[in-house]
Amino acid sequence: MAIDSPHILAEHKRSAALDELFVVDFDVHIHEGPGDLAPYCELPWRKVLEAVEKLPHRYLDIPAFAPNFSPWAGIAIPTIERRTTVSDPRQLREDLDLLGVDIGVLFPDSLLLHALIKPDDYAVAVARAYNRWLVDVWLGEDRGFKGAVLAPSHDPHTAAQEIRRYAGHANVGCVYLPTCCVDPLYGDRCYDPVFDAAQECGLPVVLHSVVAVNPVFPFNLNGFQTLFSVHVMAHSLAMVANAMSMLETGVPVRFPELKIAFTEGGIGWVPWLSMRLDKEYSERRRDVPLLTERPSHYLKRMFFATQPIEEPERMGDMATLMGLFDGEDCVIFASDWPHHDFDHPDKVLQIPISDAAKRKIMGAPAPGCSALRCPRDEG
Repeated sequence: MAIDSPHILAEHKRSAALDELFVVDFDVHIHEGPGDLAPYCELPWRKVLEAVEKLPHRYLDIPAFAPNFSPWAGIAIPTIERRTTVSDPRQLREDLDLLGVDIGVLFPDSLLLHALIKPDDYAVAVARAYNRWLVDVWLGEDRGFKGAVLAPSHDPHTAAQEIRRYAGHANVGCVYLPTCCVDPLYGDRCYDPVFDAAQECGLPVVLHSVVAVNPVFPFNLNGFQTLFSVHVMAHSLAMVANAMSMLETGVPVRFPELKIAFTEGGIGWVPWLSMRLDKEYSERRRDVPLLTERPSHYLKRMFFATQPIEEPERMGDMATLMGLFDGEDCVIFASDWPHHDFDHPDKVLQIPISDAAKRKIMGAPAPGCSALRCPRDEG
């Protein structure tokens, strides 16, 4: 069977409700190989990308470009017979039309592991090249794509420059903060220039993670023997750790207009973290003097993407879960298309909540909607 015949999305008879909704997909992945970025990269690092392009590639794992330590060898590669990358804007538009998605927010593939790239100068050059390529190849025409500018954690001042450089572009919608193995965590004040620039430009910052095993907290997951366990933990733990870090240093207080979103961590961790932090706040308030409200108050002002959506036996449990943290106001849809574990928007529509709540989750409004320049804002 050919990889793209038949198209997996064409096989799915999507619900008629999707045709009535305006859908913003807050996590769509585009494929950026070293060879794609090389023409956009300054010397001498361009030569590195040209050389790396010749090395063997695995799914989201390219030596010296996406350095993912994976002890499971071949089993780490998803065993599915369909395309798991998109390299052409026209193909992506066709995919999103079949999904019922109006606007897709674009994130990279390999550079989900950007925080692991060394040396720092090389990592920064790669980030700049990615942003140039993103704007030139994917955002030049109005196809319903909104790009997430990559902010290199290695150099927050350069990251701030990149944010300001691209913030005026009509199809730049947010700032991508690589979260996999980032060190230090995003509450560290070294990142203040990033948050200052994003707040100034009215762009949400979006934390996005991926699986890795690395000595850096919370990715020191080498105690597990299977990818089954690591994949369950890695994404959500990265969200928990960085949310806590940002709260303990008062990021939402010091940058009150900054919109903060988390994608590809699911939402089950949010009520648990809210309750644990509120309990601790009642006993150790002096440790976080900038927080004048309970931590849950600040978490409810952040946004949490659905993917990978939890799938309990009773979907009513999802409605209960969302009710624990006012999820109808802060949960947003994400598919993770075209990765191996993507979620179809119909899955979210199965949650037994009101039609009004579904409309909000699927795209009305999305976080920082004015920054995403959604068509409904123009009317």
